[in-house]
Amino acid sequence: MFDNLTDRLGKTLKNIRGQGRLTEDNIKETLREVRMALLEADVALPVVTAFIDKVRERALGEEVQESLSPGQSLIKVVQAELVSVMGEANESLDLKANPPAIILMAGLQGAGKTTTVAKLGRWLKESEKKSVGVVSADIYRPAAIKQLETLANDLSLTFFDTDVSQTAVQIVTAAIDQAKKQFLDVVIVDTAGRMHIDEEMMTEIKQLHAAINPVETLFVVDSMTGQDAANTAKAFDEALPLTGVVLTKTDGDARGGAALSIRHITGKPIKFVGVGETTDALEPFYPDRLASRILGMGDMLSLIEDIEQKVDKKKADKLAKKLRKGKGFDLSDFVEQLEQMQNMGGVGAMMDKLPGINDVPKDMRDQVNDKALARQIAVIRSMTNQEKRHPDLIKGNRKKRIAAGCGQELQDVNRVLKQFKMMQKMMKKFQKGNMANMMRGIKGNMRGMRG
Repeated sequence: MFDNLTDRLGKTLKNIRGQGRLTEDNIKETLREVRMALLEADVALPVVTAFIDKVRERALGEEVQESLSPGQSLIKVVQAELVSVMGEANESLDLKANPPAIILMAGLQGAGKTTTVAKLGRWLKESEKKSVGVVSADIYRPAAIKQLETLANDLSLTFFDTDVSQTAVQIVTAAIDQAKKQFLDVVIVDTAGRMHIDEEMMTEIKQLHAAINPVETLFVVDSMTGQDAANTAKAFDEALPLTGVVLTKTDGDARGGAALSIRHITGKPIKFVGVGETTDALEPFYPDRLASRILGMGDMLSLIEDIEQKVDKKKADKLAKKLRKGKGFDLSDFVEQLEQMQNMGGVGAMMDKLPGINDVPKDMRDQVNDKALARQIAVIRSMTNQEKRHPDLIKGNRKKRIAAGCGQELQDVNRVLKQFKMMQKMMKKFQKGNMANMMRGIKGNMRGMRG
């Protein structure tokens, strides 16, 4: 998300960063470029206008003009206003209610609502340690009910059956009664979607809302619809008291207009973003972290949290012990590291969060992708255990056999071996320290810097 905007803003703000003095002229030129970048990212015009006005006002004020490095100060102002537009801080779910807390999910057909119900159930179970039940009130689409049942079974969430001969209110009321008997903490309710907002849909969901009185009513919307996502959320909010928005398909959205428009237009916070198709690809929305990513400053806190949550601790500790004992880092260890990277959402998800990644030329960034990661894993999997332990054995005919075994070219095998040698050198630097402690130290430093 925000690839195009980040590139545009990066070039614009780079020009002003080194300026010893800011004038009305160079501020005006910079803000004109920022304005164009935001409009191209499909940010709604009222949002762009308000944003530029606030940045201009602060840029011409004492805070920037009398700073020792006014160019840097202007970038800080842009970052602060980006955070302000998106909602200052992460707003978590309010689950303070007599169990079960009810979460009602609303949205148009095709926004990814049913998948988001399952993702949210998984997140609540794993991150918040809640017992979760799910129910579908979509009596018009049996396929959606079946999809939710399959996902719930895969994730060990409690699934409540839907009797399509009943009304949505009857189905959900029965599910909540069962959830109380089972002492569940949360029930997430999937509702029927339409291709557009219509009176029938609104009447049904209003009746359901009134009957079950949910603690959270979340609107699920496709980020790829840009500023239309914000307008749809506003129309929905006028009929239903929304408590927040879940933005889906952000991994396929290079513009990001929805994320920057929704809070301003609806007054409702974005609570979660969907960042991929798998059921673990749902993240709480942090405006401050996203603002840093938009400006090419990276998001190390999210990256470290990903590492803590998704890296296999046992394997990481085993590798750390092995290195501390002076045993070398071999290809078996390397393939484990590549697989852990896959578990964290792949290379793309990690690169977005690295500071300064925008300084790397785009054509080079494009070469580092998840297909390349899968190819590297396939190459190493084609080696014998002896070859993985002793990479120096891999020469001539062995290379040919490995390439043939995984359907790759000889140059692919050479590339993997070269990358392994680089990783091996890096791992020697870690031999004296415990990786887990090192990660905790980085995280502590990051928090200290933010405070």
